[in-house]
Amino acid sequence: MSKYLISIVGATAIGKTALSIKLANHFKTEIISCDSRQFFKEMRIGTAVPSNEELSAATHHFIQHISIFDSYNVGQFEKDAVAKLNELFQKYDVVVMVGGSGLYVDAVIKGLDEFPKVDPQIREDLNQLLEEKGITALQEKLKELDPVYYKKVALDNPHRLIRALEICIGSGQPYSSFLKDKTADRNFKTIKVGLTADRPIMYDRINRRVDIMMDEGLLEEAKTLYPHKSLNALQTVGYRELFTYMDGDFTLDFAISEIKKNTRRFAKRQGTWFRKDEATLWFDYETDPVTIIEQIEKVM
Repeated sequence: MSKYLISIVGATAIGKTALSIKLANHFKTEIISCDSRQFFKEMRIGTAVPSNEELSAATHHFIQHISIFDSYNVGQFEKDAVAKLNELFQKYDVVVMVGGSGLYVDAVIKGLDEFPKVDPQIREDLNQLLEEKGITALQEKLKELDPVYYKKVALDNPHRLIRALEICIGSGQPYSSFLKDKTADRNFKTIKVGLTADRPIMYDRINRRVDIMMDEGLLEEAKTLYPHKSLNALQTVGYRELFTYMDGDFTLDFAISEIKKNTRRFAKRQGTWFRKDEATLWFDYETDPVTIIEQIEKVM
């Protein structure tokens, strides 16, 4: 019998966690999380980590399993996740994966592209450029060196910009030239399920989620992390804006409005990324899980 990975994708706040638990319970299996923001144990509220009730409803892996002080990247996650899947497929015919981090989803399903090794000094120089001249300097440099990737990358993510630039500078070739459409050999088949909603509904859900996070203590959580605000893990929507408020450059109300705006932008980019895969089975976020399960079982 074939082994199946059911990958649930979609924008933030669309209802992926609830559906993943329904599917895990139906197929009597476990859940792999590939939300890169939820890996970090210190970032519970701002990353919408599943509640204790949700975590106890099905076994989850890769939720708050590392610290913001740990060095961890998508390559390490690919190795860890594939190893865990191999272990789980010894017990189950189906495993559920859930998360809105498109790069991490693709790493598990397709494997990663191979990049040349470059001088670590390049990254240090780029981090210094970021510190001295801001993210705009990185954006302009990438636009010059790799206009193709410039149109795809999350321009507000300094970590992604620096990664692309260090390859451009170190290899003398555009970062995008190393992106291939090859797929790694996997011993399972993937069924990708996407949740969607009309944009006004999605944006309203995002706005309400941010309000709930603030009520649950996001500001207090951000205050405890403020001394470490330069860490890569904390270059994240929800924390960056509150750090700017703590720096005295935003009012609190404006910081909250910026979190909502930047989360909406993030959701739009997620939609663009996930829509690239034409094999994804898309459903409205209010679709009865029974209907979704029926469609999944039809393609198994």
